[in-house]
Amino acid sequence: MAPSSWTIQFHIPDCYYQKHSVVEKMSQKLKLTSAAAVVAASIAAPAAAELRYENGSGGWLRLYGQFNPSITRVDDGQQTETNVTDSSISASRIGVRGAQDFGANTFLFRFESSLNLPGSADIDQNGRNTSGWSRENIRYVDFALRGSYGTFSAGQGSMAADGATSVDLSYVSEVLNSATTDVNDSFIFRNPNGALNGPTVGSTFGTFDGSRRGRVRYDTPEFNGFTAAVAYGKNVLSSTDDDDYYDVALNYAKDFGGVEFAAAIAYSVRDRSNGAKRSDTVGSASVKLQNGLSFTMAAGQRSDDAAGATDPNYVYGKIAYEQDWFSIGETGIGIHYKDGSDFDTNGSKSKVIGIGIAQRIDPINADAYFGIQRHEHDSTTVSYQDNQSMILGARWKF
Repeated sequence: MAPSSWTIQFHIPDCYYQKHSVVEKMSQKLKLTSAAAVVAASIAAPAAAELRYENGSGGWLRLYGQFNPSITRVDDGQQTETNVTDSSISASRIGVRGAQDFGANTFLFRFESSLNLPGSADIDQNGRNTSGWSRENIRYVDFALRGSYGTFSAGQGSMAADGATSVDLSYVSEVLNSATTDVNDSFIFRNPNGALNGPTVGSTFGTFDGSRRGRVRYDTPEFNGFTAAVAYGKNVLSSTDDDDYYDVALNYAKDFGGVEFAAAIAYSVRDRSNGAKRSDTVGSASVKLQNGLSFTMAAGQRSDDAAGATDPNYVYGKIAYEQDWFSIGETGIGIHYKDGSDFDTNGSKSKVIGIGIAQRIDPINADAYFGIQRHEHDSTTVSYQDNQSMILGARWKF
């Protein structure tokens, strides 16, 4: 039996290309020309080093994480805000994964926490809305047992519907995806005379994607590309949420002669402690051709019987293309569009269009990206000023 040992392996993980459904407050505003140096410096890090411990009996433990700084610029029609932030598209985080074989079964463990750096979604026209690290920044404390029967999970982790709206095979999903408000989520729409009395951008463009909860979950074995999952959970990280959450999801992924296809559909329910229920039906699908062209769609419908609640819905689509134009890694470009109704009030309309580019940098295990989006929102009585956002960022993983 090999002795227990820590190993540091320098490599570029092949699985990094797979698409799914991954401190101190910085308040200084910088101009793009000078702040670009921050992003450049962040990607000038050494190649990724995998910190992994193996016990010689089928067990291992690995430390991982990511750092994702960005420069954001948001124009609300009257004023422009430029900030250096953590990218809320995929927040900086750190975690530990582990596994141990027990005969034909495998025990798995995962702990992961956001670093709670000031994020792009935490900024509005009035400043930053951030606080120190709290237990709500814990993403995973998850235990699982996997075998030929499937996988049973318990602890803080993904509900069955988590990721059901974000099936996306395009590389440019680094910056363009169905969650379209990560750059300007907290910004307030201005009314025609410039007053800040509209809804926030985030409240008018949801995805209804599944969440992470303290839950029990079961995933079936894969059968001809299909897997299914069911979960029940509680929001154990919140002291004010005593609601019950349960959901079910069906996933599919398969290659057809070099053409990749993946899809998911899910149904989730939030059973509130006051008796009111909210249900979401969501799904997404993506196809990637051998020539690098890809097509992605997502849709969602919410039904909420709480007093005064609306029943919003949306559809989302993206066309993307990727090629190895440069020796350092693949390049992806894309354009996406989202159309929603009844998010803020009954009869309201929401639209977003965006373009983006992402560049893989293999030598340092990083991804640089740039994206521009325009969000529009109109109620039945007010046509709010458009909100335009831009992000330049780089994500480094270890």
